[in-house]
Amino acid sequence: MLTGLWKAVDAMQNTRLNRLVDVTVDRLSGWLRNPWRRLSVLIISLLLGNYLGTAVSLVSGQRGDWDIVVAAILVALAELISFVVYRQKPETARSLLLDCLNALKVGATYSLFVDAFKLGS
Repeated sequence: MLTGLWKAVDAMQNTRLNRLVDVTVDRLSGWLRNPWRRLSVLIISLLLGNYLGTAVSLVSGQRGDWDIVVAAILVALAELISFVVYRQKPETARSLLLDCLNALKVGATYSLFVDAFKLGS
């Protein structure tokens, strides 16, 4: 996945920094091939999205004139992430980065719904 990109970049010159980045990316991708580690990274992304959704709603709520702009940006980002993630065929495997972005989006959306229910009651 990322190693192909680094191989293309490092075709020009094989420095110690390039080799260090190659080894680090290879080890990280090997470490994330374990399904339990992948699941833990996805859960962390979900919780981070939950935190970011709460933070965005609190920060934008301080200024009343930013609510509509922030809502439009969040909807556009959510739709863009959904378009990128779900345009692939179901039988193809998605990358970890796309799954993390999707989990981040789901966590932020969930957080915004929970905040809306708290304000409604």
